[in-house]
Amino acid sequence: MKTKNLFWLVPAAVALPVWLALGHAHAKGEDAAPAAPFTNDHGTLRVPDSSPLRKRLLVEAVTATATPHKVQLPGQVDANPAHNVNILPPLTGRVVSLKVNLGDAVKEGQVLAVIASGDMAQAYSDYDKARDALELAKKTRDRTHGVEKVGAAATKDIEAAESGYTQAEAELTRAKTRLESFGGKPGAGAGAHQIVITAPSDGYVTALNVGQGGMVNDPTATMMTVSDLSNVWVTANVPENLVSVVQRGQDADVALPAYAGEVLHGKVTSVSNVLAPDTRRLPIRIAFANPKGRLMPNMYASVSIDIPQESQVLVPQSALLMNNDSTTVLVEVSPWAFARRTVEIGYDEGGMARVVSGLKAGDRVVTKGGVLLND
Repeated sequence: MKTKNLFWLVPAAVALPVWLALGHAHAKGEDAAPAAPFTNDHGTLRVPDSSPLRKRLLVEAVTATATPHKVQLPGQVDANPAHNVNILPPLTGRVVSLKVNLGDAVKEGQVLAVIASGDMAQAYSDYDKARDALELAKKTRDRTHGVEKVGAAATKDIEAAESGYTQAEAELTRAKTRLESFGGKPGAGAGAHQIVITAPSDGYVTALNVGQGGMVNDPTATMMTVSDLSNVWVTANVPENLVSVVQRGQDADVALPAYAGEVLHGKVTSVSNVLAPDTRRLPIRIAFANPKGRLMPNMYASVSIDIPQESQVLVPQSALLMNNDSTTVLVEVSPWAFARRTVEIGYDEGGMARVVSGLKAGDRVVTKGGVLLND
């Protein structure tokens, strides 16, 4: 009985070490770490042949270019001041008729407003009196010369008649000139007292400061403004740090929210010599023909100007890695081996960045997937 039990234990005793060995080997396989996707060899990052990163990294050679830097500036559409006419009343009075509204198109000579003015009535009266005085002075002079022909006129009477006629003629000229300067018409007749305000040129009413029935008490106050908008300016504001690189004649592209997708191409027409005191920016202007009136004063605009640049390396933004306070890129030092290099970045150009220092043309850098090596 005991011998039989011993024979039963032998196979179990032999199998136990085998099971332990197999279990140990199985456990060892489960705990084995997978191969690293890259290694760090004293600062050189190496990507082995079997690494899945080889399919996820994009390595490209960088090139240097002198492409100008495009600057975006805020701006707006403005009427050309040389084509703006402020309409002032020649005399005080009351607006009895207002013929236009804000934004109306007007033609040269079109009636804009009519003002009833006591001062205008006085101007007509002065003219009528001067004309009557001249007629009387002429009769007196003619009568005196008639008496002179028969030898009965004294020299002093002849001189007085000539002087009276000359003075009356001068007074009529003065009264007529004054009346016409107010827009009056000599010979309009007694009781004329209205001032007719007309448009000095074709354009649009871009400002209106009076209403029908209102009083005009200040001859120096603008009643309305008529602007010729066949040519307009787009005014942009250049920050102080770019003042030295903006000059007349530079190409400029203008986009307006009102006309999405359209780009107007022009040139810088004028550059101010004085910075705006409130914004510390320099106004520049781009002139545009506006025959259809699509560009309206005070429209918002975005102005793009190309600033010339020296030849510099450009890299995709995706190549830049942030490490603490520095910006770096991964440069290929040998096939699938990369070293980190600090670079100084200049202007952004959309999806690209200008490299001021740290790279040269021909360097191969990781332009995609570099963050996977950014340990």
